[in-house]
Order: sequence, then structure tokens, then C-alpha cells
Amino acid sequence: MKMLINVPESVVPDALRGMAAAHPELTVDVEHRVVVRRDAPVAGKVGLVSGGGSGHEPLHGGFVGYGMLDAACPGEVFTSPVPDQMVRAAAAVDSGRGVLFVVKNYTGDVLNFNMAAELAEDEGVQVASVLVNDDVAVTDSTFTAGRRGTGATLFVEKIAGAAAEEGAPLERVEALARRVNEASRSFGVALAACTTPAKGSPTFDLPAGELELGVGIHGEPGRERRAMMTSGEIADFAVDAVLTDLQPGGPVLLLVNGAGGTPLLELYGFTAEVHRVLGERGVPVARTLVGNYVTSLDMAGASVTLCRADEEILRLWDAPVQTPGLRWGR
Repeated sequence: MKMLINVPESVVPDALRGMAAAHPELTVDVEHRVVVRRDAPVAGKVGLVSGGGSGHEPLHGGFVGYGMLDAACPGEVFTSPVPDQMVRAAAAVDSGRGVLFVVKNYTGDVLNFNMAAELAEDEGVQVASVLVNDDVAVTDSTFTAGRRGTGATLFVEKIAGAAAEEGAPLERVEALARRVNEASRSFGVALAACTTPAKGSPTFDLPAGELELGVGIHGEPGRERRAMMTSGEIADFAVDAVLTDLQPGGPVLLLVNGAGGTPLLELYGFTAEVHRVLGERGVPVARTLVGNYVTSLDMAGASVTLCRADEEILRLWDAPVQTPGLRWGR
């Protein structure tokens, strides 16, 4: 496979150097692999820190900035960052009001963020953690005990980030993040496997003419494989899987997320089908976000994430945000 890289070993630091060049509003520590908003720590504000394996961009480094994360810790491709990164990030963003760790439910992330929370507490930083586990496709999978954390991570980081920007205390930001996670569900579909720089070939075998329903963001197996389906058929299946578990009973936030290798032309067409299905089910859509936000390198495919949206969640979703990967209202 052809890739726009130097050597596999330098992919992450090379990308961080590029991020530093493109976004002077961020402080990018290439050596220690921590991305921090330049004005951190912000006085009187709870700090938000997240992170995970690289290859899911713009998650998480692309969501560092006003109204979202204060810092992010990128690991190697599809590999958890290490506790030292997280402790360094927590110290960089702590203004004395505490730090919230947003953790996707993957075993490495959970173990390392838990260890980092203990180490940060030893250094005098108050830390709370929220686990994101929104994927309804499977209960246990590769890298995961319980449900995987996927698209709802964006909802948690945006909404909790807006509350923190308003000066909410740590307990309130944590509770809101938990509420958003509990109100969110996701389901993903792969049309073609991704290729990691180290492997140089597809990470799993998906024959031509087939798709994987319920795939994970690292290529973990889903529920089943089927012959290729139309956009409308995929929307029917994905929305049914989400609504079977979510039962919204009111308006929702909708994220139609590209896996990295699917063009916007297809994603918008898929969005139309998702709206059709939700309309048939009597589920009003309050806001829709479409694009590549929680990716899997060059995987072709998409995911659907829904979040039950009350007035407070909508207000915080609409609040200004200014990050490399998400920005409006400022």
C-alpha cells in the first residue's frame, strides 16, 4: 500500500510536528506526545483530558481548544498512550479546580488512565474519570471488556467541554459527561478494511462484495458479514440496532461519522437515508453533524451515533467551540 509517510516508526511524531506547524493556538510537545491548548491552564476552569491510539483523527488531538478538550495524549497507531503522558497533560491543564479524564472503553486506555489518575492525585491534582461505552454492536470484543467507546466520545467531549468553559465545577462536568454517555448509542459498518503503517496491508480480510456490520474502530469484528447492501438498507440496519437499545422518546443529536476512507458525497447520501429511517420511527433530529471525526485510518465505512437531547444538552452542543476539528459560534 502507498502511504504519505517517511517510515512507519515516525508517523506519530511527524504528524505532531505538522499539527504544531498548522495550529499555533496549540502547544504540541512532540517528545512527550501531549497536545495542550496554548492558554492552559485556564483560571477557574475544570480541565478536560482525553487520548487514545493515533489513527482516529481528528479524535483526540483535533478536539483540543476552546469549548472542548484542554489536552490530549496520542499513543502509537491503535495503541493506548502511557500514564506519563496523561499525568503530564493533567498537570499542564489543572487550574486548581480539578481535571476530568474522558476514556474510551478499550482495555489499554482504561488501565493507563486509571493508573494516571492515581499518579496525578499523588501530585495534588484532583481527577475524575468518565468511561465512554456507546457501541451497541457487540458486548465484548478485541481490546475491550464491555461495550466499545466510539462516536459518543465526540458528544461527551463537546458537551462536557462547553460546561467546563462556562465554569461548572468538576462534579457537575463529570455528571454531565456521564449523562451524555448514557444517553448515546452507536453502530458502525465497514466496507473495506483499514491499513496500518506498520503492517502495510489491510488489517483484516473483507472479501469484495461483502461488508462488516458492527465493526469496531480498530477493525474488531462486528455482528455479522453480509453481501453488500444499499445505503438505505445499511441505514435501516444501523438505526434499528441503535434504537433497539436507546429508545429516545424525544429529539436526538445525530452524528453520521465517516471511518476515514468514505467521501462526503457518500456520507451525505447516507445521512439522507438515516434521516428517512428516523422519520419513519417518529424520532425528531435536533442537530446533525456529518463528516470524518472518529476515524479508523483509511477504512471505508461509516457509523451512526444518536444522543437523547434535552434543552441543556442542546444549549451546550450549540455553545461556541474552536478546535482544529470542530468549530462554530466563535
